[in-house]
Amino acid sequence: MKNPKRKIPALTAYVFVGAFLWVASSVMSAQAPLDQAWTILQGGAEDKSSDQRVAAMRVLQLIPRDAKAVSMGEKGLHDKESEVRGAAALSLGAMQSKSAIPALLEAGKSDREGSVVMAAAKALIQLGDEKGYEVFYAVITGERKSGDSLIGEQEKELNALVRNPKQMETMAFEQGIGYVPFGGIGFQAYQTIHESEEKAPILKAACLKVLAKDPDPRSIKPLITATSDKHWLVRAAAFDALARRGDPALLPNATSGLTDDKAEVKLTAAAAVIYLSTISNKTAK
Repeated sequence: MKNPKRKIPALTAYVFVGAFLWVASSVMSAQAPLDQAWTILQGGAEDKSSDQRVAAMRVLQLIPRDAKAVSMGEKGLHDKESEVRGAAALSLGAMQSKSAIPALLEAGKSDREGSVVMAAAKALIQLGDEKGYEVFYAVITGERKSGDSLIGEQEKELNALVRNPKQMETMAFEQGIGYVPFGGIGFQAYQTIHESEEKAPILKAACLKVLAKDPDPRSIKPLITATSDKHWLVRAAAFDALARRGDPALLPNATSGLTDDKAEVKLTAAAAVIYLSTISNKTAK
């Protein structure tokens, strides 16, 4: 008869190996979805379809402050399609990773597409870099904050954007510059502009809204100038921006809109006057 004691070590080893394999399998199973997710995202970022690459860049903003996601976004800034580069820039801003600032500054300086330049500028603003405001200032005024006129490639980039209805539509509504109908401007008015060929006012309105938050006092002048723009949408956006700056010194400028011929503009100006008057009264006390 065989000694039963000899079976114990073998049984123990079997149980130990089985337990180890079970634990290892459990760990691998727990990691698999994460690895799979990154594989899917990486695949989308490298897909032949530009639509897939755009989608991959856009969802990166759901992964804030992640070095791997930031790296993917920065790589997207060099994609051959401008839509992908623009989406990558905006996501880098939304991810709140300041390490992306140098890459965004370079994109804003070297990219030939106006839509990408503006996307990079918006991202820089989100990351706390005030250099981003300079692009929006240039679109509104046609010059740099220094007072110099736009020249060379920068002029071509921004002028091309203004002349391209599709790019302006994308930047103002889809890529998140932040245009929202102002005050009394309802859906019908928006739809009328949206369906027309007149896209420049939409872009200017979007830029004015961004400049409303620019701490640089030089941005006040183009806001005031825009209150007398020939297009009512731009005027409404200008009064909206004056209100959002929250500076009671701008109250006289806001008051000028109370006699505007366009009801939507007049309403926006009225709201601005009320808000700035309230601030002024509180400051006086």
